Amino acid sequence: MKLLRTIRLDPSDTFVFDNAAEPGEWAVSGAFVFWNTDPATLEGKARSAFRGGFLGVASLGWSTLVQIVEASAADRAKLVDALAQRLVGDFGAPNMPAAVIAAEEEVAFAESLCTEQQDTLVAVHRTTEDGAVHETFRTLRPRNGPKPLRAFSFLEVEGDDEAQPAESVDLIGMAAKESAGRDRK
Repeated sequence: MKLLRTIRLDPSDTFVFDNAAEPGEWAVSGAFVFWNTDPATLEGKARSAFRGGFLGVASLGWSTLVQIVEASAADRAKLVDALAQRLVGDFGAPNMPAAVIAAEEEVAFAESLCTEQQDTLVAVHRTTEDGAVHETFRTLRPRNGPKPLRAFSFLEVEGDDEAQPAESVDLIGMAAKESAGRDRK
């Protein structure tokens, strides 16, 4: 079976999200984090997490990309248990049996995204329309078959048939602000 793990090709997630997932965490879509939030009111890093983040289960941090990896039945069971514990402890699930059901659904959905070959990267883009959240997933692979991925590789993007709204993030400016904030302390 295959599941999703967070991956960090460069430090940008640490600037884009309030809490960046650690590389190698088991991941789920994470859209449920925003179930009781009006996405139109989100700003800054919270908006970035909504629009393009996968949730790392161990840290509840966000990752722009996840990688499809081989997993055992034991890995899957541990992921369901860890997510269920987070749902009770951090998201107010009423009890463990209810949380296990919800966690099982989230993990099954993540598993359904793993139809491509191992090591394929997956990105998400979330939008809202008429109060409903829509998720679009794209796969990123090297053009000429599997190769080791580098931070700056040319990749084919599949599943992005519709034009996405243009957005820009000033990573250099964000890094400078982060650095200036650390220098003051």
